[in-house]
Amino acid sequence: MYRTHTCGELRIAQTGQQVTLAGWVQTIRKFGSITFIDLRDRYGITQLLLGEELNNQLDQQPLGREFVIQATGVVSERSNKNPNLPTGDIEIKIAAFTILNKSVTPPFTVQDDTDGGDDLRMKFRYLDLRRNLVKKNLELRYAVNRAARNYLHENNFMDIETPFLIKSTPEGARDFVVPSRMNPGQFYALPQSPQTFKQLLMVSGYDRYYQVVKCFRDEDLRADRQPEFTQIDCEMSFVEQEDILNMFEGMIKHIFKAVKGIEVTEKVQRMTWEDAMWHYGNDKPDIRFGMQLLSIKSAFTKGGKLPATGELIAGTDFKVFNDAETVLAIAVPGCAEYTRKQTDELTEWVKRPQIGMQGLVFIKCNADGTYKSSVDKFFTEDKLKAIADAAGAKAGDLVLILAGAEERTRKATSELRLEMGERLGLRKKEEFKLLWVLDFPLFEYSEEDNRWVARHHPFTSPKPDQIEIMIKNSPVIENAAEYLKHPYANIKANAYDMVLNGNEIGGGSIRIFQRDLQEKMFAALGMSQEEAMHKFGFLLGAFEYGAPPHGGIAYGFDRLCAILGGSESIRDFIAFPKNNSGRDVMLDAPSAIDQKQFDELQIKLNLQ
Repeated sequence: MYRTHTCGELRIAQTGQQVTLAGWVQTIRKFGSITFIDLRDRYGITQLLLGEELNNQLDQQPLGREFVIQATGVVSERSNKNPNLPTGDIEIKIAAFTILNKSVTPPFTVQDDTDGGDDLRMKFRYLDLRRNLVKKNLELRYAVNRAARNYLHENNFMDIETPFLIKSTPEGARDFVVPSRMNPGQFYALPQSPQTFKQLLMVSGYDRYYQVVKCFRDEDLRADRQPEFTQIDCEMSFVEQEDILNMFEGMIKHIFKAVKGIEVTEKVQRMTWEDAMWHYGNDKPDIRFGMQLLSIKSAFTKGGKLPATGELIAGTDFKVFNDAETVLAIAVPGCAEYTRKQTDELTEWVKRPQIGMQGLVFIKCNADGTYKSSVDKFFTEDKLKAIADAAGAKAGDLVLILAGAEERTRKATSELRLEMGERLGLRKKEEFKLLWVLDFPLFEYSEEDNRWVARHHPFTSPKPDQIEIMIKNSPVIENAAEYLKHPYANIKANAYDMVLNGNEIGGGSIRIFQRDLQEKMFAALGMSQEEAMHKFGFLLGAFEYGAPPHGGIAYGFDRLCAILGGSESIRDFIAFPKNNSGRDVMLDAPSAIDQKQFDELQIKLNLQ
């Protein structure tokens, strides 16, 4: 063995023991005839003391940062203790050391406050992984993995692997495809999820399945996306929605307790999709703070009254409100003292292309009981007060109002709410709020194709009391302009998402398990019988052999780790991530392949 102990385990109780350590040189500090070296490994840092004789040896065998060395000596109490290190009470008085391997000068400093940028650190990721901050992220990832596995094992779930080379069924995100040399002109696809396999396992009688599994999607990337990502994928038989919610609410609580030491005792709050969209403007609301959206459009129609207060708003010439499809307000606590510069900056913020609004209206609810607005000339102070009261504002608050087309305005107001929550410090990384969002629409309407598409995926079952609506009605949309009047527009999915701090961390559904209903679902999505059989004939066939009622959920493992670790990016919690272009800059992949490989695969490139 190259070492008797790691660099993180020695304490004052081991004083006087002779030990051997091995690791990487973190820093070297010379003081006259002695030298101090911080030696680092995965477990921590220990200070080495090299006396005069070894100091002379250093002149013949100089050490540098990231050299790998072996050192033998005696554990001694430090005179200048370091309270920031677990090993800070001791040092090793070295009797001998050996250089196991030298290192060239690293391209950046391998320490927490590194001078390396993202691109450089990703290129030399094997060095970046030596840094303590990155190591802690991977330790947290491992802890989450272990906690989930322990919980599922204790609840009789069985870990079963499913294939990575499968059939391409292009719906939703693009597949990554893999050519088959033994089947020229044909291709495998990498799975976007093990969805159909886990349903087949339910048909096979493995009533509690899970996998911590890699999935693949060829989609545009951002901080919380990677072309390959990990799911905690789970499925159960003979269950209803309530069984799934209780089981996996228990799992996430177990993870919080095991990984963060947080005891979540209360039931996780539940909210319908419609309430989430109405009050928060999105289907994954951050409920760590209030500031809910309020629709006040009805107040600006003829004879209209403000909701809650019943106050009449009449005689205004403000066309921005009068002509808008919707008018939405939020009350921002304690911001009535915003300066003109600050309100102008917010106005520019909502005008950005990614938000897409024409402008912003504000009302200041001053502490002295007066009201000041950007539209004073259109509204009396009494009417400003009525609007502010309807928005739930109090003295000292700032009311922000957006108006325009319904979908864009609701999304923009939702983004504005989150931005104000960020600016006011209401989105605390150390605070965690869980939420179940239920009763999603089963279908969405595609204007481009004039047909229904699945909001989740085509294996999601309707709510039990709405299955008949789907069976008895044709999916055909006669008048595209009136698709909302079609019976399918109101069918709710037997689906559920778990949200943590405004991020969807898990989603699932009760599945369709009868062949006739699954065929009806495929038909509703515009698939012919031939297409359905070509893509999913194996599943339809399996449903004829006693498929049990079943449902499941998949957690975004990388995203869950990032939130628990207080990061915005899942890349920080993946050992070897890709950049925003989907490239591995360390391996320089993807890359060209040899012509011989193309010939073997019988593939020709047509690059234009």
